[in-house]
Amino acid sequence: MSATRNLDALRREIDAIDDAILDLLNRRAGLVMEVGQVKTAEKRDFHVPNREREIYERLLAHNTGPFPAEAVKSVFREIISASLALEAPMKVAFLGPRATFTHLATMQHFGLAAELVAQKSIPAVFEEVEKGRALYGVVPVENSTEGMVSHTLDMFMESDLKINAEVLLEVSHDLLSRTGRLDDVKKVYSHPQAIAQCRKWLDDNLPGVPVVDVASTALAAQIVSEDYAAAAIASEFAAAQYDLKVVRTRIEDQVNNFTRFLVIGRKMADRSGDDKTSLMFSVKDEPGILYRMLEPFASRGVNLSKIESRPLKKKAWEYIFYLDLAGHITDPVVAEAVQDLGRYCQFVKILGSYPRAK
Repeated sequence: MSATRNLDALRREIDAIDDAILDLLNRRAGLVMEVGQVKTAEKRDFHVPNREREIYERLLAHNTGPFPAEAVKSVFREIISASLALEAPMKVAFLGPRATFTHLATMQHFGLAAELVAQKSIPAVFEEVEKGRALYGVVPVENSTEGMVSHTLDMFMESDLKINAEVLLEVSHDLLSRTGRLDDVKKVYSHPQAIAQCRKWLDDNLPGVPVVDVASTALAAQIVSEDYAAAAIASEFAAAQYDLKVVRTRIEDQVNNFTRFLVIGRKMADRSGDDKTSLMFSVKDEPGILYRMLEPFASRGVNLSKIESRPLKKKAWEYIFYLDLAGHITDPVVAEAVQDLGRYCQFVKILGSYPRAK
């Protein structure tokens, strides 16, 4: 009886705390609505990413536990997302359909209260943001196993949109079907990149079974939801969306399989103190040019985290280089290095400076 009374008392205390949290959330929401009115009167942007980042950093610094640090960020991401929806609807375009990994990355960054709108292609995401129909867009740019997403890089050649943030998402592939039995699988559907990331597992466990490329992992799940003899390589989230069972979990060949996504917007992000800058440039074809294009960064101690070349479609055998470096374009040492680089280039285009994903 004593243990029961103690348990009941603990539960009553938890209920009281929950009631207090709810009251505080509503008080916070009221203040957020006042902030929205001030922003409207002063014609300020309603979404200020730096303010979000400051909130996360302050709370994580003050958290003494035992509530996990990552959970603090997850909880407050939803609180901030819901609060922003009270100020103004935040529309975010992403490469769809729903239940893809891009959809998961978009939810991870913007929360569930944002209005997330699926687009059929990467160019369509750019167009939604360029024409002001969405405040931000989310597109994939790189996978740790399969490399860069060329369509995204190509779009930056034509678009003036800026990279505002990056999102790193650990990609875990599951084999999904209606029955949940491996013996029933006579055909496998998925996106080509997901198939490539699971090729060894497929060869070892489903030898001779046809594998069919489709436009997305979500579309694969949708197809399999109507075919009892097929399976899809997709996310656990897709299984829930399309009422599928998990045949096998984590069938990717490489552990630590991450995909990097970019958040694109119409304005440059403010300096956070821990930033990356991405740029594109084309160099003049002459002896020693590769050395000279890297020297401005090396001589100033600017760390380069990625360099990628892409063919210039308008001219054969000429290339565009994509570069990621540490620092913000407003940092004097970065600005000087980029200016120095420009002496050897036909053009230089700053794609954005943004907080480094952690």
